[in-house]
Amino acid sequence: MPASTALAPACLDLQVQRALKASGLPNRKQLHNWIRALGSGAGAITIRFVDEAEGRELNEAWRGKAYPTNVLSFPYETEPVLMGDLVLCWPVVLREAAEQGKTVEAHCAHLVIHGVLHLCGHDHELGEAEAAEMEAIEQDAMAKLGYPDPYA
Repeated sequence: MPASTALAPACLDLQVQRALKASGLPNRKQLHNWIRALGSGAGAITIRFVDEAEGRELNEAWRGKAYPTNVLSFPYETEPVLMGDLVLCWPVVLREAAEQGKTVEAHCAHLVIHGVLHLCGHDHELGEAEAAEMEAIEQDAMAKLGYPDPYA
């Protein structure tokens, strides 16, 4: 399956789940705009914000890694309609933003874009060429949104 970045701003069915009580979570409009920065096509995406316990449980169940990670992607379809779920572990997002000297908003935007690219079939773990392609798409989307280069 070829990797694609086609999403649909006009046809994006975005569901947002907040499985924790936390301040600073991005709103629906922000999430929609971050996804729109990747292009056009049709899509149905659920984004779920979780705590560390749920993040750890999901990462261990699906990736065999016993720690909470920043974002998990669960694609269902990539063509003709992109469908899938993203899970962001909010405490990890906050910690990483602080450690990396980034704003929470910019870091979260990057992780949403990164996760959506995984939903589109991109996989940076397949090798240097795929990682470089994925990073270039992320950098372009972040620049369109007015955020700094996440890899600088």
